[in-house]
Amino acid sequence: MRQIVKILLWTGIFAIAMAFLESAVVVYLRALYYPEGFEFPLKMMNQNIIVTEIFREAATMIMLLTIAIISVKSLISRFAVFIYVFAIWDIFYYIWLVLLLGWPPSFLTWDLLFLIPVTWVGPVVAPVINSFTMIFLAVIILIYRKNDETFRLVFLEWALLITGSFLMIYVYTRPYISYMLDRYPISRMIQFQQDNNLLSYAVNFRPVTFSWGLFLAGQFLFFWSIINMMIRVRRK
Repeated sequence: MRQIVKILLWTGIFAIAMAFLESAVVVYLRALYYPEGFEFPLKMMNQNIIVTEIFREAATMIMLLTIAIISVKSLISRFAVFIYVFAIWDIFYYIWLVLLLGWPPSFLTWDLLFLIPVTWVGPVVAPVINSFTMIFLAVIILIYRKNDETFRLVFLEWALLITGSFLMIYVYTRPYISYMLDRYPISRMIQFQQDNNLLSYAVNFRPVTFSWGLFLAGQFLFFWSIINMMIRVRRK
């Protein structure tokens, strides 16, 4: 158990520090583009800045994956550490923003969550809920793996986690995709860098509704997987 605590402590510190870097970038961007405070619709940015942001997000995922790979040896433990550091990073990203900017004013405030492969949006509370679920799942996997080196997730558990994840991605990307498909086909959306008209239309996107029913369905699938895992291990 001490080894698990050590892994969670040091990878958690890494994620907290990384979250500060992420929030610092947001502070700089908002000082440049949103001096009166961030809100939708978005402001038009230089295309180089947009491309840089996309690659920065990709680099963030690579960093989180790397720390998971070097922290533990087994594939399932690496998966657990990855979702753990991702969750800690995401939670502390908002904690740092509150401390640095006093934002968000509410858990229901809309936020721009991600840009890969398209824009993700949602109320702040939604990714925070996801993050606490991921921490819970990660800790359980690491404990079970420590007690039994043969521990694996079975097909049903993977299926539930993957289905729930795709459902979450759909919930977060649906508002933007629906908005864009009203005017542009997907083939043109991918080539936004070469289309100023499309880019101008995209930045005028303003999220209105969030699919809480689908969000809760995704959370249900996550917990179904976790409960099935716990019952299976208990019986074993």
